[in-house]
Amino acid sequence: MKLILLSTADFFVEEDTIINALFEEGLDLLHLRKPGTEPVYSERLLTLLPQQWHDRIVVHEHFYLKEEFSLRGIHLNKANPEPPQNYNGHISRSCHTIDELQQMRQRFDYLFLSPVFNSISYPDRQAAFTTDELNAAARAGLIDRKVMAAGGVNSDTLPRLKDFGFGGAVVLGDLWTRFDIHSGLDYKEVIGHFRKLRKAAG
Repeated sequence: MKLILLSTADFFVEEDTIINALFEEGLDLLHLRKPGTEPVYSERLLTLLPQQWHDRIVVHEHFYLKEEFSLRGIHLNKANPEPPQNYNGHISRSCHTIDELQQMRQRFDYLFLSPVFNSISYPDRQAAFTTDELNAAARAGLIDRKVMAAGGVNSDTLPRLKDFGFGGAVVLGDLWTRFDIHSGLDYKEVIGHFRKLRKAAG
């Protein structure tokens, strides 16, 4: 089961060091999502990351970065719903209903489905699906290796996601809440917890 890390919305001093360490620990993909920020800051972060990881990074905005840094691809969502004109590279998308998942699945390399569980980062975002709904979607072939679960992903929920048949999981709050981006220097807890997540993901 793939583990995808969604970046924090803000840039911070130790970010490149932590991301590099997580890739070395086996992180499959990083989704770089920095809404409302100037592209120069994303450029700087990508410049600081070793080139060997660039093809494992997907951007949610400033899509020109995909070509400039030879990144894996781009990700579409409500804020950025359309790819650049004539774009034909790797592309993923966020979905928030089973119907949306069904409509989009043939058009993208993979899809995010959220929130599968109650969000850790956004307490007002509650799980949008019942266990019965997820099981029914799995039986219908709508949840498979091309669908990544997002929302409330942690070491306890990962085994359940495997049972539903998700191809991967998107981690955000469960990892980043273990580091103070404003004043933290020691990120050992982040790395240690990521190892726990990798083990739970199998």
